[in-house]
Amino acid sequence: MAQVVSVVIVCMNRPDILFPCLDSLREGNAEAVLETFVVAYRFTPGNLSALRERYPWVTVVVSDGIRGFSENNNLALRQVRGAFCFVVNDDTLLPPGLVSGLVEDFGKLPPDAAAVSPCIRFASGKVQTCGRAPWTAGRYVKHYLHRVDETEPTPWSMQEGLFRTWTLNGACFLARTSAFREAGWFDERFFFTPEDIALGQLFNALGHTVWADAALSITHLAGGSVSRMEPAIKPARVRGALIYYGDGKWLRTFALGLFIWSFELLRAGKYLLAHRPAGSRNDVMFRTACHVLRTAFSKATPKELFIRFSRL
Repeated sequence: MAQVVSVVIVCMNRPDILFPCLDSLREGNAEAVLETFVVAYRFTPGNLSALRERYPWVTVVVSDGIRGFSENNNLALRQVRGAFCFVVNDDTLLPPGLVSGLVEDFGKLPPDAAAVSPCIRFASGKVQTCGRAPWTAGRYVKHYLHRVDETEPTPWSMQEGLFRTWTLNGACFLARTSAFREAGWFDERFFFTPEDIALGQLFNALGHTVWADAALSITHLAGGSVSRMEPAIKPARVRGALIYYGDGKWLRTFALGLFIWSFELLRAGKYLLAHRPAGSRNDVMFRTACHVLRTAFSKATPKELFIRFSRL
């Protein structure tokens, strides 16, 4: 198979999870890979040296400023030479033949196909996503209430074989470079979601199609613990959601903001009454809820909110 794929991986100073990902890429997927970019986000000098020494075939893009998922990926995406871009999280393990299998899928798809993703599974084998249905403001509200299960079959998800879906999971997908470039790469208004959902939506709006292949799968080693950065991450994530789902409509944005504000007020009250030693999960959750309350109607960008709260 011709080497036609540019791989892009963003890693935030975590060689412990990046190196196994790179090993799995090299060991079973090199035949389709033209070049591999690793965006080394805020790496220490020692980790940066280890990355370069152990993986000389990787093009390292150093990113030392404050950047989110979109900006970091775009640093590398603007340099790609391949006909296809394979965007994959650092906390993934690729089975042999995954990349070439996704490339082969494009030979079976119509010319308007912009992207295809595999079935994404957790380490337990449970499906995280296999295709994704359209994400609307109503679906986001249900998601906020933990009432969305993306493993429930819909016409756009959890089907068999190669099927048309609506949008993407940023943990792993292969995109036609020409379509990705036409879309302007990832939308940098977003910082911590929903840039992947927005990209799939934009592909459709531009007249392209998005696909999923249930016969191919990748392991996503996503953790379920609450990050100590959550008080900075969640306000940025919520602001990004309000920008996307509000779609520039004042009333819809206000209604979503009011829903979020009300929900977080209840959450803050719950943790206010709980035992919350400094640095504990309860303390992190309480501060997170308070920060979202303060910014539910903010006009600041997601990045500005992250910077503001990461300093506290």
